[in-house]
Amino acid sequence: MPYSPKGPARPNASRLRGGVSDAAGSPERARRRDAATIARLRSELTAQAELIREQGVSLAHSRKIFDRASAAARIGVWECSLPDETLRWTDVVYDLFDLPRGTVPDRQLTLACYPPASRKVLEAMRGRAIEERSGFTLDCEITTFAGRSRWIRITATVECEDGVPVRIFGMKQDITEEKLLSDRMRYLAEFDVMTGLANRGQFQARLAQADQAGQGTVGALLLIDLDGFKAVNDTFGHVVGDDCLKEAAARLGAVCQGADLVARVGGDEFAVLLGPHLDRGAVSGLARGIIDAMGEPVSVRGQPLKLGASVGVAFVETGAICDLFMKADTALYAAKAAGRNTFRIFKSDTPKGRRADAA
Repeated sequence: MPYSPKGPARPNASRLRGGVSDAAGSPERARRRDAATIARLRSELTAQAELIREQGVSLAHSRKIFDRASAAARIGVWECSLPDETLRWTDVVYDLFDLPRGTVPDRQLTLACYPPASRKVLEAMRGRAIEERSGFTLDCEITTFAGRSRWIRITATVECEDGVPVRIFGMKQDITEEKLLSDRMRYLAEFDVMTGLANRGQFQARLAQADQAGQGTVGALLLIDLDGFKAVNDTFGHVVGDDCLKEAAARLGAVCQGADLVARVGGDEFAVLLGPHLDRGAVSGLARGIIDAMGEPVSVRGQPLKLGASVGVAFVETGAICDLFMKADTALYAAKAAGRNTFRIFKSDTPKGRRADAA
């Protein structure tokens, strides 16, 4: 018969090695794994929350810088949904139109701020940009809701989805100061500051343009020199002399209202460009009218001062138009040599020894 040991049973080997059985240990290990997973997820969530917080701070800082830069540069961002044309503006755009920030902008009311000509150009460029899925840039003047005149620069880009325009957006910038400065620089380049007439530069440019265009653009040139101005300037000083020049320019402008150009081309020398529609009789009559107007006493600070004018006239006949100045100057020299306060007309067939014939 087989041998059967006596006494208490021997402990199970697994208990001697692990202490707790597999059946009893599995839930414990699961709990530990779950705890570790929860701790890891909490750590990841904490890290993500910190990253989101840092990104939020960075975004707020960037937005703050953008807002300040936008306000400093007077640049605002706008967008218009298509096709319902719902507008969205940043604060600067509200300021440009003098509207309270946060109000709902109405496109039709906003368009009323543009002058008719500018509105027509804006709508044409906008329509073409939407049709071509492109963009545009436009400088135009507006009258704000507060009644103020302002120049703005509009940039626009069309955004599409599946080839269909869904939004047009861009920037609006206040360029009023830039526009005023540009206009001022252009004025200084083309006009005489003292008298408001065209300056020598504009006069020469107009002559050059006419010379390139050829015959039929200019009919005659009159050069006018003030008689007695140097004596007035030397006796009473430059301030009085400047007042005389201003008065002379005003009289010349009044007499020559139909002229193509009236310019101050020197200290006390003026030029008048006339179109080809005036005949010799009309031009001669204008020269006499200039002399009569300049012969009237000039009242400066309550004191009447006597001036006069000599006029040289040159007609476009043959040769280059740019030679008109030389011919008119020759006629002006002859008018002064004839005793001043008169005019002379340049003739190409003037006999040798004479500078010009009398009118």
